[in-house]
Amino acid sequence: MTVGILYLHGFSGGKYEVAPLQQYLTTFVDDEETPTLPGHGERLFLRGYKAEHWLKEAELSYRRLAKRVDEVIVIGFSMGGVLALHLAMRYPVKKLVLLSPALQYIEPKQLLKDMAIFASKGYQLNTDETFQRYAFKFGQIPLSAAVQFMRVVALTAPYVKTITTPTMIVQGKLDGMVPYHTATKLYQKIIALDKRLYFSATGKHHICFSEDCEKWFAKVSTFINDKSLIIENET
Repeated sequence: MTVGILYLHGFSGGKYEVAPLQQYLTTFVDDEETPTLPGHGERLFLRGYKAEHWLKEAELSYRRLAKRVDEVIVIGFSMGGVLALHLAMRYPVKKLVLLSPALQYIEPKQLLKDMAIFASKGYQLNTDETFQRYAFKFGQIPLSAAVQFMRVVALTAPYVKTITTPTMIVQGKLDGMVPYHTATKLYQKIIALDKRLYFSATGKHHICFSEDCEKWFAKVSTFINDKSLIIENET
C-alpha cells in the first residue's frame, strides 16, 4: 500500500511555508506533491485570480498524486488547510493535517505585539526571518485577492461538520493571523472519530518555523503512520 502526501501552502505564500515539515516527513511516505497555487510563489501576482482557481489547483494536484499512490494524506497550512478540508469533502483523503487553518483570519492583539517587537528591533529587521515573511506581502495583495480568499473560506466552512477524515490540527498560541482559539472550535465541529489537536506554546502563524517544531513534527509523523484509533487533545 503506497502513501503520498499533498502539501498545500497558504494565501499569498508559497512552498517554503511547509518546507520544514515536508523535509522531516519525506522518508515516511512513498511520494508527494507540492503545488504552487496560481498567482503565488516567490513572486506574487494575485490580481485576477479567483477562489475557483485555487480550489481547482488543489483538486488537480490531488488527482495527480492519487494516480501514483494508493492513499493520499493532505497537509494544508493556513488557507491551504481550508483547501485540504475542501478536498476531504469531495475525495477519499486518508488523513488530514491542518496547520494554522485559516477559517478565521487576523488576531489583532498578537499582530500588534509582533509589530511592536519589529519596531523595537529597528535596523535588525533586515535579518529577522519573521519580519521578512510579513514584509514580503505588504503592498502585494490586492483587495480583490483578499475577497477571493474569503470566498474559499465561505465555500468550505459550512461543511466542516461533515468531515469524517482522521484529522490533526496544529495551532500556535502566538498566531497573529489566525486566532488560536478557533482551532478548538474547528476541532469540535469535525465529526471524525480520530481527531487530534496540538497547541504550540511558542508558535506563530508560520507554524512550521516555530521553536518547538521538532516536537510536533514527531507527533504529525506518529499520526500519519498510526493505524490505530486515538482521540487526542493536547494544550
